[in-house]
Amino acid sequence: MVGQVRSFNRAVTQRIGALDDAFLARDLPLGQARVLWEIGSEGVDVRALRSGLDLDSGYLSRLLRALEDAGLIVIGRSRADGRVRTARLTGRGAAERAELDRLSDEAARSLLRPLSGRQRDRLVTAMAEVERLLIASAVQVSPCDPRHPAARACMRAYFDELSRRFDAGFDQDRSIPAGDAELSPPAGLLLLATLHGNPVGIGAVKLRDDRTAEIKRMWVGETARGLGLGRRLLAELEARAVARGARLARLETNRALTEAITLYLSAGYREVAAFNDEPYADHWFEKELG
Repeated sequence: MVGQVRSFNRAVTQRIGALDDAFLARDLPLGQARVLWEIGSEGVDVRALRSGLDLDSGYLSRLLRALEDAGLIVIGRSRADGRVRTARLTGRGAAERAELDRLSDEAARSLLRPLSGRQRDRLVTAMAEVERLLIASAVQVSPCDPRHPAARACMRAYFDELSRRFDAGFDQDRSIPAGDAELSPPAGLLLLATLHGNPVGIGAVKLRDDRTAEIKRMWVGETARGLGLGRRLLAELEARAVARGARLARLETNRALTEAITLYLSAGYREVAAFNDEPYADHWFEKELG
């Protein structure tokens, strides 16, 4: 599998011209051309640019300096926050970006042109799948303090979605609590999923003295759905619960969360009688942990 990934990488870098000193026969190497495109017509905060491209700050600084020296961009202070540096295209930079767009479209056509209609369909379908899986592989999952601002933001988004989807809305004060102390070691754990530094999902577990793990707060943001992240969070929570001595996992959910129910059933959970008095639950599940 490693060998196939490396072979794919070599084929792609050669085919798209990443090895050339000048990308698409322009004066810019691929790295500078990509940064110029990402800055876009509206400009972008340097911090967001670094996070979105997963670039080392020193390397990004060199790319921006080269573009600035070429008269293609200017770096200034954000109008909204003077502490934030923002990159914007100059008139010359906007013209160069437009030309790169035109040449990129032509390069894509030249890749598709030699293929039959069926081959083109296969290629673009495969590209979409590879792109989705590459994004999935870029998601990072790690333990997080439930008091962290990113965890708080995900929790608010989770509760807001429950309020929209439940027939009678959702009131956090009526639900069985899962407070910060219960989701912090040794009583429990919260996992935060991030993509390019942005929070996109959470999952938590409460660990009981009877070796039962209660799965809580499972949520994936809309931008990260379809990447298998919910299954990944669930499996990670189970593994960490087993490492803490848990032998049984339990959870409850509402009938409106059909995708969650499908996930739990496919992950080996079985529906059981109600084991708590959660007012928003319609289904209760459990699973023996290996």
